[in-house]
Amino acid sequence: MKKNQLFLSLVLMLSVATTYSNSTDHTLVGMMKISNDSLRIAELDSFWTEVSRTVREGDFEGYKATYHEDAVVVFTTRENKSSISITKALSNWKQDFIDTKAGKTKNTVEFRFSQRVGDENTAHETGIFGFQSNDGSGKTAPKQFVHFEALLVKNDNGWLMVMEYQKSKATEEEWALLE
Repeated sequence: MKKNQLFLSLVLMLSVATTYSNSTDHTLVGMMKISNDSLRIAELDSFWTEVSRTVREGDFEGYKATYHEDAVVVFTTRENKSSISITKALSNWKQDFIDTKAGKTKNTVEFRFSQRVGDENTAHETGIFGFQSNDGSGKTAPKQFVHFEALLVKNDNGWLMVMEYQKSKATEEEWALLE
């Protein structure tokens, strides 16, 4: 009887040890992956902070520099759904940046994420952005919340967005859930 208990205890310990050792989270490779993910997320957090800064300060050239030259923007939040080149989108947005830089308007954008997938050179970010504008007359428009996805690549100069997909309007409650 004691041999059976000893045998069962030994089998149980070995199965736990085997399960633990098969988990990559506790291996050198697993720890390196976690470290690389942390570095990627930190770099991407800096990227989104820069996007927010350029919008807030009306820095058109800085904002433009966050996109790959061949980037595409997809809008499905409007009645007329569209997909356009970043060049065309930027030409549509340029006056807002000029007005912000001149102090005629104030714009802010914040980002919150529900999923962040990638490796050291690619990223797919999913979340909600909150955009708010003040047209200079003292009247602040309600904050707009939009579900979005972004596809990014990393080159020698850092992260660049190659695709921005504004999927659908979000609610303030959905925004709060991503805090």
